[in-house]
Amino acid sequence: MVDGLLDRLGVPASAYTKGNHPVHTPIDGSLIASVHLEPAASVGAKIAQAQQAFEAWRNVPAPRRGELVRLFGEVLREHKAELGELVSVEAGKITQEGLGEVQEMIDICDFAVGLSRQLYGLTIASERPGHHMRESWHPLGVVGVISAFNFPVAVWAWNTTLALVCGNAVVWKPSEKTPLTALACQALFEKALGRFGDAPAGLSQVIIGDRDAGQALVDDPRVPLVSATGSTRMGREVGPRVAARFGRSILELGGNNAMILAPSADLDLAVRAVLFSAVGTAGQRCTTLRRVIVHRSVKDEVVARVKSAYAKVRIGDPREGNLVGPLIDKASFLSMQDALARARDEGGQVFGGERQLADQYPNAYYVAPAIVEMPGQTEVVRHETFAPILYVMAYDDFDEALRLNNEVPQGLSSCIFTTDLREAERFQSAAGSDCGIANVNIGTSGAEIGGAFGGEKETGGGRESGSDSWKAYMRRQTNTVNYSRELPLAQGIVFD
Repeated sequence: MVDGLLDRLGVPASAYTKGNHPVHTPIDGSLIASVHLEPAASVGAKIAQAQQAFEAWRNVPAPRRGELVRLFGEVLREHKAELGELVSVEAGKITQEGLGEVQEMIDICDFAVGLSRQLYGLTIASERPGHHMRESWHPLGVVGVISAFNFPVAVWAWNTTLALVCGNAVVWKPSEKTPLTALACQALFEKALGRFGDAPAGLSQVIIGDRDAGQALVDDPRVPLVSATGSTRMGREVGPRVAARFGRSILELGGNNAMILAPSADLDLAVRAVLFSAVGTAGQRCTTLRRVIVHRSVKDEVVARVKSAYAKVRIGDPREGNLVGPLIDKASFLSMQDALARARDEGGQVFGGERQLADQYPNAYYVAPAIVEMPGQTEVVRHETFAPILYVMAYDDFDEALRLNNEVPQGLSSCIFTTDLREAERFQSAAGSDCGIANVNIGTSGAEIGGAFGGEKETGGGRESGSDSWKAYMRRQTNTVNYSRELPLAQGIVFD
């Protein structure tokens, strides 16, 4: 299923055959490869090589570093179809989402190339005569990246392209569930390195390893920044370990994203947004819509329309034009079923959620997206289940809607559908949504690379991708230059 794809992407057969770690596709559960897991002991050697590469790369002018990223973007354009297909096979994404993820990589390359000429500092007015102050930004070091299965290539690209133009080296630990796409990305990056010509060896490396390998990356003091994407549970382990050695972390963790649907909303627009945000990637996005907080006056109509839309959703092989592909594995399916059982126990009315195509794919886990009408925001609603479950709750006044939006531990994405200007502006105000992303008349998923991506509370507080996220990959330095013949002190202090 993947041999030809991997060959065209430049991955040698020795990297994915006869290994000690089986790789199964969620499409039908079949074995598609066996990769070699690297022991934790080998991580240190790769970090040492990355450190050596960093010491050379930091001296390369930033626009020249941007040229490498530009070349990588060209390589991605040439292999977009193949890499997108591999994402579909290994992660179970539908064709459009697989291609879209690779396009996201291309887009962040373009962003990073422009950024390579815009790593701006500041000039600062000094209180001392004959003095000049400024603020500079310098490369940080080796950046560790830990990614999740649901976006197996884009999140790595967000981090790596910015880290490279900022003058850093990168060591990447992908999910054990999606190692093939990581091998492919590394092969494509090496193709760009070949065109570039004079980059130091070890500038970007991949660790195909298990939890112990990831822990070795997290604990190494030669890695000043760890960017980790995954569950809140994972973040609770990674964050303190990095902090204990005074390292930095970018944490992109859980999301329990809500839509407030006001009585003035354009319902046609809102229902379309619900469909994409709630069932895209089979509910396995950190920005998936998981809660709809709908005004009681339109609740019944909205539920009926969403159920009607769900009934028309095509479920099946993600490469065959279907809208919803499989869950990643059996554990995800069981987690979904457990959540639905809990929702029933807490007073919920469940529509959908059953396993689909079990006869055709006994070793794969396709499900009908579920809609659950809840009497309130119970404990199961406050918990993120990484599956296509949409909880629906009614509200009577806008203060209540805002409270429900914010009254969960996670704080990634949120949105409101309204034509009331006051509601829209209040939703985005300091007293509105407490999430890192707050949209108006657009769903919770589908963020563009130009904006900083990330959230608050148990989402981790990290920011990646656009805006000024590049600053996380650099160290700040304040400089003062005395060009006078005197030595005045700040604050007017006289020390004779």
